[in-house]
Amino acid sequence: MKLLYFPGCTLKTSAKNLEKSAFAIMEKLGHELVEMDDWTCCGVVSSLSDDDLMRHIAPLRNLIHVEDQNEDKLITLCDMCCNTLKQTNLRVKDNKEDLDTLNLFMDRENDYKGSVKIYHFLEYLRDEIGFNYIKKLVTNPLKNMKIMPYYGCMMLRPREVAIDDAEEPTILSDLLTSLGAEVIDNPFKIECCGSYHTIENKDIVRNRSHRISNYATNNGAEAMVLSCPLCRFNLDYRGKEAEKIFKGYKQIPIYYYTQLIAIALGLDQNICSFNEHIVDPTLLLKKKGVYTE
Repeated sequence: MKLLYFPGCTLKTSAKNLEKSAFAIMEKLGHELVEMDDWTCCGVVSSLSDDDLMRHIAPLRNLIHVEDQNEDKLITLCDMCCNTLKQTNLRVKDNKEDLDTLNLFMDRENDYKGSVKIYHFLEYLRDEIGFNYIKKLVTNPLKNMKIMPYYGCMMLRPREVAIDDAEEPTILSDLLTSLGAEVIDNPFKIECCGSYHTIENKDIVRNRSHRISNYATNNGAEAMVLSCPLCRFNLDYRGKEAEKIFKGYKQIPIYYYTQLIAIALGLDQNICSFNEHIVDPTLLLKKKGVYTE
């Protein structure tokens, strides 16, 4: 089964390992992700202003290109891309006047008909494939790995485009359980990592990374798993920098959920590209006997 895939910018630069592992997983599951034609940047977080329609042009153009390819489903891996595309899709479906205005403005594009359904990759695994099915394919269970799921903001808010409950999400916990890992809960699992403050206000992000990771460590977690490339950078890179600020603090490894699925399914470990991480994720995997050189 072929599924249209929207990569976005980060998946082609600093999060290539998220994309590679996702493609390999889908092949194992009997599906094929096909990169859509003529995609552009999603626009990165739609404006919340009612009268700021121009911010919706970039995401809407991508949705038009999905329809141009005669498709009505689109899968994304990036939390921000998914959030942005879903918010624009929801807005134009609920507001015909806004859709008409945007269609008129983009006179070189075909009109958007509102037929596209957008899936976060994790959402698709849960709702269309099923974690129980994935569990049946596990050959290398993540036994004795104590992992804290971290959700961040973009997959849970606003409610209208969320893929899980904003206060008590379980999608990552349920996935980890199906892979054989032990889930360590954390009240900070839904707190912001600091997001774009990582550019101008790095100390804010270092402090937040420490707050999130330190609680996890103190409660027995050996690693964290997440889905957002920006969260991965902040918790991994800025978290490592936080070691110089907080005495005795040591940053734990950060995994994309796709990497752990790939390991549990016994796929080629090279697709995970763990060398792109700051804190070496392979040490824990080797210690638990689920990773070989």
